[in-house]
Amino acid sequence: MIRYSRFIALGDSFTEGVGDIQIDGQFMGWADRVAERLAKEQPEFSFYNLAIRGKLVSQVIEDQIPEAIKWIEGPTTLLSFHAGANDVLRPGYDPEVVLPQYREAVRNLAATGAQLLLFTAIERVAKSGKMQELWHQRFSGFNNNVRAIALEVGAIVADANLDPDIASRRFLDADRLHLNPAGHARVAESVLELIGADFDPNWNAPLPPLPELGKIQSVQIEVKWIITFLIPWISRRIRGISSGDGRFAKHSAPIRLS
Repeated sequence: MIRYSRFIALGDSFTEGVGDIQIDGQFMGWADRVAERLAKEQPEFSFYNLAIRGKLVSQVIEDQIPEAIKWIEGPTTLLSFHAGANDVLRPGYDPEVVLPQYREAVRNLAATGAQLLLFTAIERVAKSGKMQELWHQRFSGFNNNVRAIALEVGAIVADANLDPDIASRRFLDADRLHLNPAGHARVAESVLELIGADFDPNWNAPLPPLPELGKIQSVQIEVKWIITFLIPWISRRIRGISSGDGRFAKHSAPIRLS
């Protein structure tokens, strides 16, 4: 097993940690959780998280990859790349543009010699309906692209669709797009297992069923979601504003955790 001396995390809100607990005004997130555990296994371990919410594939390529490449130390560097979900969610999503961009980015990152970690997205968020059909069509195509390029370059793939519970309200934030603290902790354990680090063997143990929601409670939750999250998201799309505008990476240079 490789003992990683450095972990560099690239991407969007998923890797920034949106929805997790906040420490000093910053979300923690699965990547920071993984880094803390790896730091216990390797002296002189360092961590670098460049992820910023709302970023598209092209923005991650332009702004984050050049910075990351400066700090890669070959196969003892774990390099995670999660980008594309924001592209897929946009009304004008064009897979003929985004998917080749993603593949080229992965090839460039793999060429550094670092151990690359990629992620698929959840393909099923509802039982049925036209929205679910569109979601599945877009994200299944995106995920097939991730799996194919991962096989080509020898990347590790964290496949969200192998853990159906992660899409339940038990692990999702109120916005239904990001993980809550329990969700980030669960992803961290799954990643630790994938990379051969110490992990909680019970992280994916069977869970008791969630209590059923009453009709009134379900309607209240739906109305609150529409007002609090859906309408502001649509408003930002209309105005061409991103949630990541004006934000900076949590760790602009490697930090020591040990």
